Parts: sequence; C-alpha cells; structure tokens
Amino acid sequence: MNTESVSEPTLWAEIDVTGIGARPVQEQPHRKARAWWCGGARRYGPPVPRRRALHMNQFSRFAMLAAVSLAASIAAADSASAGGFAIREQSATAQGSSYAGAASGAGGPSSMFWNPATITTLPGWQNQWNASVIMPRSEIDPLPSTPTIPFGGSGDIAQDAIVPTSYLSYQLNERLWLGFASSTPFGLVTDPRQNWSGQVYSRSSRIFTANLNPIVGVKLNDWLSVAAGPMIEYFDVRLKNAAGIVPNDPSAILEGDDWGGGFTAGVTITPVAGTTLGIGYRSSIRHTLEGTLATPAGIFGPSALKFPVKTNLNTPDQVTVGLSQVITPALTLHAGFEWQNWSRAGDPAIVGPSGAPISHLPLNYDDGYFYALGADYRLNERWILRAGFAYEQSPIDTAVRSTRLPDSDRYWVSIGASYQYNEKLSFDVAYTHVFHKDADIRIVPGHQDYAGLPFVAEAETDVNLISAALRYRWDDPAKPFPAPIVRKN
Repeated sequence: MNTESVSEPTLWAEIDVTGIGARPVQEQPHRKARAWWCGGARRYGPPVPRRRALHMNQFSRFAMLAAVSLAASIAAADSASAGGFAIREQSATAQGSSYAGAASGAGGPSSMFWNPATITTLPGWQNQWNASVIMPRSEIDPLPSTPTIPFGGSGDIAQDAIVPTSYLSYQLNERLWLGFASSTPFGLVTDPRQNWSGQVYSRSSRIFTANLNPIVGVKLNDWLSVAAGPMIEYFDVRLKNAAGIVPNDPSAILEGDDWGGGFTAGVTITPVAGTTLGIGYRSSIRHTLEGTLATPAGIFGPSALKFPVKTNLNTPDQVTVGLSQVITPALTLHAGFEWQNWSRAGDPAIVGPSGAPISHLPLNYDDGYFYALGADYRLNERWILRAGFAYEQSPIDTAVRSTRLPDSDRYWVSIGASYQYNEKLSFDVAYTHVFHKDADIRIVPGHQDYAGLPFVAEAETDVNLISAALRYRWDDPAKPFPAPIVRKN
C-alpha cells in the first residue's frame, strides 16, 4: 500500500483515534464510508564487620555493571501481568512469596524497585540479575448477540515474554549506599487473529518500557533509613485495528514514543529487632508520546495517509507497604499492600499537526490494589523456601474493559526457593500461577469504545510465571567497612 505523508490531512471525516477503545467515525453526509480506530530479610546474625574503602577501579566496575543493567532492560519483551498494563515481575526472590514484604526487604536487592530504602539492609557491593518468563493465555469468545460472530473468536491473544531486571547496591560506609535499578514497569503485547469478530476494536497492541533508577540511601540511625533517586523512562506504544468489519479489511496504525522522568523514594523502620516496616513510592511519569497515525485509503480521502500526532499519557504513581516479622530463627512472615493510582491516566486528548484535538485515549481506569501474605522458611545454611498468596483488584471493570486488554481481578499463588552456593553467590527460583476471574466485555451503546458495532463477549485468562535470579557479592565479606567521617567544629 502506498502511503502519502502530509503535514495535515483534509478531514473528510472526523476520525476517533482512541488507542484503547473505539468509536465510530462521524461521516460527512456525502460520504458512505465508515471507519473505526480501536484502541481500545532482613538477615539476623553477628554484626557486619568493618572493611576498607573501595578503590577507584571498583567504581569503574560499578559503572560498567550499571551499563550492563541498562542493556538488559532495553532487551526486554513485555507482557502485562499486573493490573492495567503494569508488570509486577521485577524480582524472583519476592515472587516466591507473592511479593509480600517486597517493600520491607523480602526481595533482597530487588526490593529497591518497590522501596529504595531497603538498599541500606545490603552489606558490601552486590548485584542481582532477574529473568521472568511470563506465559499467559487469554481468549475472547463472542456471544450470539454480536453481529460479527460468524468471523469467530480472537484465539489466544496473549504473547509469551521474558522480562529481565537488574539491581546494584554499593555500600560506601556504615551510613551511605549507592544503587542502580533497571526495570520494565509497564508492558503489553496482545495479538488476536488477523480476521476475527472484534477486529474493528483491536488487531494488535504493543507497549514497551525501560526504566533506569539511580539511588542514594542513608541509614540515619539503627532503626530508620531513607532513600531516593530519579527515574528515567522510555515508553513506546503501537496499536493496530481493522478499518472495517469484513475479513482482510486494511488496518489503521497508531504509534508513538517518548522519554520521561520521575522519582522514587522510601523509608524503612525497624522499631524492634526482628520487625521491619517499609514504605516505598514511585512517582507518575508524564510521557508526551509523539508518533504517527497511518490510515488506509477511504478514511480521510482516496489515498492512504500518514501524519504526525501526539498525546500526553500519565503513568500511575504507586505506594507499596511491606511488613516483615521474624517469628523464629528459621521462620519469617511477610505482608504487603500496594496502591496504584491508575485513575490519573484519565482520558488524554490526541492532537494532530495543527495542535487541535482529533480524538482521545479513553482509558478512564479506576485505581488498582494488591494485597499479599507470604513466608520464608530457612531449612539450613544453604536453603530457604518461600510461599505466598495474593489478591489483586484490577483497575479495569466491565464499564471500560476492551478487547485490547480484557483485564480482571485475580489471585496469585506462589512458591520459591533460594540456594546459597557460597558466601558470594546465591540463586533464586519462583513459580506462580495467576487465576483470573472470567471477564465480561460489553461494548454496546454507552461504552467508551462503542463504534456502532455491538460486541458482547467473555474473556478467559490465566498466567504461569517462572522466574530465576542470580545474586553475587563482589567485595570480600571479611573486610571491614570504614566509619563515616564526622567533622568537629
């Protein structure tokens, strides 16, 4: 198909570029064509010995490892398994207990994702590399009231993905830590059959992110630590849908990307030995997504068109609370709570080259909530076993649920283990099954995606997660740390 690039199309019809939902094109009286855009541990034991200051060549290795972390993050393939299009799989260690206590240090170095202040519980110089394999299954089956039901269901729209993350912590002295985290906090890949009954509402969807987060942590005293750091995030989106209901109709494609910035902050409190409370915050990031809208012939005129568009998308800010309690020297219990402010995503306008709105992204999500309980049990000096259960309340309900993201409330059941190979090297593995509640899709008059075609369906989803991690301590645990410098006036 030939594509003509123009600075501003002559609007023969007012197209509704929704990205997540879909709405009908408002036709001019003299035109017959109709088109749609669908969017639609704390460790207890002997005191840590002091050791010598690290040399400058070690700082070089620190920078090199941070660069490796960046490369791993950019290589990620994303598939949402948390509420909305968020990705929870940031830690194999924390996954073993269904992320209970993730903000109070139960995830080891990877707890930095939820609460950067947990870095002050990590002695010396450590790295943790995680890889999570997300294996979802999601099918949308139209009901008889859908006029296009002869064209069939979606097939399995979910795509398997590998999500790598990495974390680096570096203790300068007894009070000060530096860290670096690379992660993929948001992502989505859904790909139904090319021709199906809901093709005007979605053909494929892809969201990819890479987030970089340097951290500074300070241990103020024996019971209180704080940390904070900036976040730099890349966000890329590509949404595709059919321009009509007939099989093999051409597609319209919306795509754009942006770099944005935010921050993370947190606190850990240890009121008594064996009890740790952690509270972490990740800010919203405002992305000004700039890209293009490509439409087939017959939408804006007799020729295919491609023109620039942009929109402002706010990712949700997030508060995570974790509590870890040592019951016996072998048993530690964890609890967790998380709030994601998805309601701030709102209904952002999409504007054309002239700056005038031509459509919008009707997200209109509610807030999301996550509740978790878990436990660690130390079998011996080498093995730790984990288990956890969680319930997640999705920000998406029937009022806004789309064919692109048929999300629903879910239950998480997890098991995991850690193996300490030697004083420097350890390994973690975890398995989770996520039980989604069946989800109704009701794109009928009054639904934000409605495009003139009633689409009523049921969606069934479940997810299997397998994660593994390698944790390595670069310095010699036997060497002492320098005390912080205190100057007298």
